[in-house]
Amino acid sequence: MHFYHCFRALLLAAVVCSWAAAADTPPNIVLILSDDQGWGDYSFMGHKSIQTPNLDRLAHQSLTYTRGYVPDSLCRPSLATIISGLYAHQHGVVGNDPPKTAKGDPSAPYQTGTRNDYLQHIDKMPKLPEILKREKGYVSLQTGKWWEGNFSRGGFDQGMTHGDITRGGRHGDEGLKIGRTGLKPIYDFVREAKADNKPFFLWYAPIMPHTPHTPPERLLAKYSDKTKSLPIAKYWAMCEWFDETCGQLLDFLDEEKLSDNTIVIYICDNGWINLENESKYAPRSKRSQYEGGTRTPIMIRWPGHMSPQMNTTQLASSIDIVPTVLAAVGIEKLPEMEGINLLDAKAVDARDTIYGEILEHDIRAMDDPAKSLMFRWVIEGPWKLIVPYAPNEPNVKIELFNVEKDPTEENNLAAQQPEVVKRLQAKLDAWWAVP
Repeated sequence: MHFYHCFRALLLAAVVCSWAAAADTPPNIVLILSDDQGWGDYSFMGHKSIQTPNLDRLAHQSLTYTRGYVPDSLCRPSLATIISGLYAHQHGVVGNDPPKTAKGDPSAPYQTGTRNDYLQHIDKMPKLPEILKREKGYVSLQTGKWWEGNFSRGGFDQGMTHGDITRGGRHGDEGLKIGRTGLKPIYDFVREAKADNKPFFLWYAPIMPHTPHTPPERLLAKYSDKTKSLPIAKYWAMCEWFDETCGQLLDFLDEEKLSDNTIVIYICDNGWINLENESKYAPRSKRSQYEGGTRTPIMIRWPGHMSPQMNTTQLASSIDIVPTVLAAVGIEKLPEMEGINLLDAKAVDARDTIYGEILEHDIRAMDDPAKSLMFRWVIEGPWKLIVPYAPNEPNVKIELFNVEKDPTEENNLAAQQPEVVKRLQAKLDAWWAVP
């Protein structure tokens, strides 16, 4: 009998320890990044033709901010912000490519350098996977879009992108196969992390619905019946194809019984409005200062730790992603990170303003972000002020829009609302005072 009681006590202690260990296990982090998708191009956002059932399901399971934004509507600076929690003028990645002139050419109007020269910024900036590994023992995987050289430079343990410019390295190389050719590298990584009892961070950034718009014929046929424009049908079909891959990933987490202890975050790197006559973006979308370029839904799903809600009024930004993840796993954000924890209702309620910067496609200087600056913008409640940077945009006027009433930004109210312009201009200058 004595042996029985001792054995039972040991067994109960083991169970309690097991429960405690499970409770102390940091949540896995899955970051889903859409690439070139309009902020309204989801069925849960009200699109009348595009069907996104898997992202609809995620949106309704998440704390979803329909008024989410990225500070810059260009992919490389946007992704660098998402992984670092810093604005482009802070982390230094202020464009996609270095200028197409030789390094040191005296005729060049600004400092130039090779693609490898510009990788110095990723080495200097904080990186979410690196922080998670150092502080909490996470393992990480990069897949899809990635501009900053080899995956390891981003702090990832594993990855698909080699980043060698002599072998086609630019914005993802081998990583760009993910999604379009299946998710096997993700499945293998997650199963390995699970077997090793390691929390994991996954960067899923397929080049979807980004061009080339090459959807499966079954989806193209479906959307060809919904529009007379073949390029638009292709784009719509790409949105659903991307949605299907998101469904495969979320279903896999369910099958592996990982969903309950996994934070899933969704965001798009920048917006997109497809031209009717070709598979290219319209002027007021990608790379622009307008809602069509900067706005995106942002979703956060963490079962048991947040209440699903469709937040249609408060503002969220991609600079909030790193602080949100760090707060969730018990790590202090760095002082230079200006974002907030989107799961902290008080912090969200206290915010009334977000900021952004629109930069040139080609980087104009190695260490002077203002050389590449085109516009700064600020949103306060319904008001959005867009201020051109005079040295680079000397002939463009200041614009003020009420984006709640005028989301397509057709009615410039700057002349009618000088006090609003003055107030928001002061906020912009306090945020980033440019020469």
